[in-house]
Amino acid sequence: MMNEKEFEKVNVFGKGNPNDAFAKYFIGKSYLNPLTDPKTCNVFLANVTFEPGCRNNWHIHHAKSGGGQLLICTAGSGWYQEEGKDAVSLEPGMVITIPANVKHWHGAKKDSWFSHIAVEVPGEQTQNEWCEPVSDEEYNQL
Repeated sequence: MMNEKEFEKVNVFGKGNPNDAFAKYFIGKSYLNPLTDPKTCNVFLANVTFEPGCRNNWHIHHAKSGGGQLLICTAGSGWYQEEGKDAVSLEPGMVITIPANVKHWHGAKKDSWFSHIAVEVPGEQTQNEWCEPVSDEEYNQL
């Protein structure tokens, strides 16, 4: 799904604004549309949209207990990969459960826009650690 206008028709939660606050942790351009307000809800949900080829860096959602992340795939096609495992193709309707303390990355395929709702799972002593970028060599092998 390379056509941005066609993608926006099926991206039901909206692209949102450029994800400038986290741009240094992404290769390519991403967008963020918060769906809940952290001031009024204990669970933060956001629709994250990736342009074709965009992916975030390897990262870890640390937690003493609980924690982790859920990805609810909503539009386009993407990739998810845990360190040491094969990448998983992401399509609308899929849900990925990412346990706390697991190094991983996610993003769009080269030829498609991609959106998922990211859910930060509540936990004790949670924090995110951003690691190295996913290299072009790693990404282009998918």
